[in-house]
Amino acid sequence: MPHNSREDKLAAFGRLLDILDTLRIKCPWDSVQTNESLRPNTIEETMELAEAIIADDYKNICKELGDVLLHIIFYAKIGDEKGQFDIGDVCNAISDKLIFRHPHIYGNEHYETAQDVLDHWELIKMKEKDGNKTVLSGVPATLPSLIKAERVQEKAANVGFDWEKREDVWEKVKEEFAEVERELTEGHEIDREKEFGDLLFAVVNAARLYGVRADNALERTNRKFISRFNHIEKRAREKGLKLGEMTLAQMDELWNEAKQME
Repeated sequence: MPHNSREDKLAAFGRLLDILDTLRIKCPWDSVQTNESLRPNTIEETMELAEAIIADDYKNICKELGDVLLHIIFYAKIGDEKGQFDIGDVCNAISDKLIFRHPHIYGNEHYETAQDVLDHWELIKMKEKDGNKTVLSGVPATLPSLIKAERVQEKAANVGFDWEKREDVWEKVKEEFAEVERELTEGHEIDREKEFGDLLFAVVNAARLYGVRADNALERTNRKFISRFNHIEKRAREKGLKLGEMTLAQMDELWNEAKQME
């Protein structure tokens, strides 16, 4: 696919703005949308983009980015109609933020590595006008728990609250695993959730320290499991068998068959 020139990109963005302006006036559905009515669709579109990224499907990534972009300019259009802000304000706000957060590019600071940038990132954000008041206040309360765990760990690490050596995290994982085992045999059922939570948090921390996105890793495993289990169902039907009547050994055989096909 040929690359568009800067002029072509600006023209394409302007075309999209013009189309939404027209739809907002003439389309019975687009004309009545509000921030509240769009929100569920925005979440769905974001999840579809995330799914395309996991699949490394560049055609769908392009398509889903368009859907997300539409929602961004839709919210900006609604803001414009209310006299609150417009898409220019949105672009200028993020531009100002990027400049402020990169003093090593636009100021007098000197950072050599990506780690140098991360080491200063949270402190810079707390200096912003209307910025985060505490290190962890910028983590949305509604984030899925697995992603939230990773984000709070990253933010804490960015101000120095982290393991001195990443290998040390495994002792914490072992400690939490032992506490789960002990709780299951000696403890009370009400505490099991707490101990499992501590173990999961430690595992997410280990993944982070080794450069693995826990949410991506788990989603890949989810997909792998679904694919293999679908194979078991398909082969069971071909053999005239019902899953609920099969032995574990029979299902294991089909599971291993699915593994060999990957």
